[in-house]
Amino acid sequence: MDALTPSFILASLALLGWLYLALMRGAFWRILLDPHAPEPDNWPSVDIIVPARNEADMLPQSLPSLLVQDYPGPWRVLLVDDHSADSTYGVAHRVARETNKSDRLTVINAPDLPAGWSGKVATMRAGAQQSSSDYILFTDADIAHNDQSLRRLMARTVYDNLDLNSLMVKLQCSTFAEKLLIPAFVFFFAMLYPFRLVNKPTSTVAAAAGGVMLVKRKALQNIGGLERIKSALIDDCALARAIKDNGGNFGAQGRIRLSLTDNVHSLRPYPTIAHVLRMISRTAFTQLRYSYLFLLGTVLGLVFLFFTPILVPLWGSPTESLVAYAALLVMAGIYAPIIYFYGFCVVWALTLPVAALLYIHATLVSAWNYARGKGGQWKGRSQAP
Repeated sequence: MDALTPSFILASLALLGWLYLALMRGAFWRILLDPHAPEPDNWPSVDIIVPARNEADMLPQSLPSLLVQDYPGPWRVLLVDDHSADSTYGVAHRVARETNKSDRLTVINAPDLPAGWSGKVATMRAGAQQSSSDYILFTDADIAHNDQSLRRLMARTVYDNLDLNSLMVKLQCSTFAEKLLIPAFVFFFAMLYPFRLVNKPTSTVAAAAGGVMLVKRKALQNIGGLERIKSALIDDCALARAIKDNGGNFGAQGRIRLSLTDNVHSLRPYPTIAHVLRMISRTAFTQLRYSYLFLLGTVLGLVFLFFTPILVPLWGSPTESLVAYAALLVMAGIYAPIIYFYGFCVVWALTLPVAALLYIHATLVSAWNYARGKGGQWKGRSQAP
């Protein structure tokens, strides 16, 4: 009967929780890279739309990678300057001149933010309204592309007849803060939206990564355009949800794909833990649908899953500690692949509980900001409803 102590029960439940995540959650922890596909006979036309707000520092690194794409079909870059307070507009033109690609670039001034729209979605629409191509590639101003990026992305899109093909780019991961928190960000995202379930037509799970989203124009029209997600702060997942629900041809379910890539990189640095937590807190409470009940459940669930395997051995019997350590081993084991993907020693997998604690803090801060009317802050805007 000694085994049926509260500590043993807690440790056993934590172990069962991690075994469920490892075995029953769409194998979310296994790395799913963007695969090569046969090239099409005919290459569709593409407009690359880059929303940019105060990105003068990033554009000299990111924009040239778009302007030198090796893509056989018709394509161009539409950069939409979203009322930048810096020299974004001028830097974009200067970069185009310096790369001798001025004919590939059009810079657009975004109109005033319409009521009820989030800033990024309104900027994306301003670009889409100037586009008449077969496909639109939405990509961020802090993303550096391999020169084959668009070619590979389109080949897979045409081969699989996708309505939306999205890549989660490889994020900056060099500082201590980035090593501690960035792989955890990808891990938690994949836990919430398992990539294999996203890509499964019969699954209800839908998600995308806003850094790279190649969208079929017809699919965008089928959902009523970006107006469908006009107020979304997590615009990438909202777009994926809308397209998967009814973005396909003739009203059928849309086909979407999400995968990791090591060929496209984010240039956005996160030098300190505070920088990463500000990024997380911007939309963490939005992800919980602004529900304090969901917030409570999420915090309690995370505390139980991540800290029971650590705390039980502090006071538990050898049997209880063994069960707790087994839960910790499963936790670290399924975190290890993303650690390996970022090129770190697998010992970093043992830091996941520390990252979870900081993510709990960021989620609570996100809820507090929302309560103060400062939710969804991004580059001077508070956008949460």
